[in-house]
Amino acid sequence: MANKKPVFKPYYQHQLMAFPPTFDELIPADHTVRLVDKIINVINVEPLLNAYHIRGASNYHPILLLKVLVYGYVTNTYSSRKLAIACRENVPFMWLSGMSKPDHNTINRFRGVRLKHALGSVFEEVVKYLAEEGLLSIDEVYTDGTKIEANANKYTFVWKKSIQTNKAKMQKQLDEIWNYAQSVATVEDLLPEPSTAKTVSPQSIQATVDKLNEVLANNDQVDKKTKAKLHYLTKNYPEAIGKYKHQEEILAERNSYSKSDPDATFMRMKEDHMRNGQLKPAYNVQISTSNQFIVNYTIHSNPTDTLTLKSHLEQHENSFNRPPKTLTADAGYGSEENYALLEQKQVESFVKFNMFDKQQNTHYNQKYPFAANQLFYHEQKDAYICPMGQSMEFVGIVKKRTASGFEQQVRRYQAKNCNNCPLNGACHKSKGDRLIEINENLQRHKQKAHHLLNTEQGIRHRKKRCHDVEPVFANIKQNHGFRRFMLRGKQKVEIEWGLLAIAQNIRKKAA
Repeated sequence: MANKKPVFKPYYQHQLMAFPPTFDELIPADHTVRLVDKIINVINVEPLLNAYHIRGASNYHPILLLKVLVYGYVTNTYSSRKLAIACRENVPFMWLSGMSKPDHNTINRFRGVRLKHALGSVFEEVVKYLAEEGLLSIDEVYTDGTKIEANANKYTFVWKKSIQTNKAKMQKQLDEIWNYAQSVATVEDLLPEPSTAKTVSPQSIQATVDKLNEVLANNDQVDKKTKAKLHYLTKNYPEAIGKYKHQEEILAERNSYSKSDPDATFMRMKEDHMRNGQLKPAYNVQISTSNQFIVNYTIHSNPTDTLTLKSHLEQHENSFNRPPKTLTADAGYGSEENYALLEQKQVESFVKFNMFDKQQNTHYNQKYPFAANQLFYHEQKDAYICPMGQSMEFVGIVKKRTASGFEQQVRRYQAKNCNNCPLNGACHKSKGDRLIEINENLQRHKQKAHHLLNTEQGIRHRKKRCHDVEPVFANIKQNHGFRRFMLRGKQKVEIEWGLLAIAQNIRKKAA
């Protein structure tokens, strides 16, 4: 039997080629990099070109850098250093850049500075291009949000409650010394009301400290401990209260922020690897999608989805000169303010309220037969009828304001003689007569939402929402490994997410 030897294909590593192949020959016709090149070439990038000044040295062409960045985010290459290396070694990047070799500083500066005011319009142009091809709808969208960790130190934080506690302690110690000063002061040195009694500010603290020093510093009756305490607050309190004021200005309506990225707020994340409920600095990313294409996006420092819809809709209007015709979202957006906003803008909304799913369950309604929404309303008497048949009469209107400043009107109805009622304790838990609060406007919006969500169109939208908007977040986070922003500051985070949104849309089209 003859000896058989393995057969190998020819391998001539150092063989020169008379006609070397071009990059165009090395890239397949259906490669994603060709789609990136095509889309960037056809859209209007005038706002990006306007970001450059006439004076100065020559620059790398912004179209080149934009293509490199977008294709980098398409292929999960987010680091400016890795993008710079790819432009020297990776065939698709070398083809896109035309063999130019921008360094990582150039790429990073372009991403953080040049795209600051231009990326939004680039994203809008991509969306309009895809809409013209019939791949997505600008008028029928599905909205949801997710929290993505910020590039910030999770152990350097500022909490609003901590500031309030420290200011209260400062106020208490100043009042104690002020009262002591009153007890040892002579008649001509008697002190007026402390300047910190009503407001705590750098000016009022300084005025209080100066007055205390005037009365106590040279008084022989003052003990050493009090003088030491006065020296400490003289040295530290005015500066500390100034620091607290600055921190409160950064906080605004938020409860916390990170010192290394003041725009990031501490939020509870789903990705809790330690399983201890630890809060992390993050941003609340809101998107609207159509057929798993991102149509609109906004970045928020507020962790609550309820408060994000107004600015999110405004962004949609600014981008496309009109609000969407239909919007579908989960119960996190089901507030009176949002329902009123959608109604005002004539947007057909398929937005759940917080108890919608539970109220679909007959068992749940039977479990709580005494709930306020189960009571009979007598329209002529303007009264609710309690489970024992007694009338709960109208007792007044209360106005409330939400965290965003939206005013709500609540009507109150109260029962009589609940003490001797056999259902007392089962009907309600309060000690006196039962009092219920009815928000008629919110009830009207909930009834409208309940009707729309249970129509044939509403059921279709509810089913589609789960596999339209949510898979987009899953794809970006799980499949493409983007779980933490690389840039700091809300403005730069918006740029980064804009590049991710463009990359998501191009990947979806390529698929």
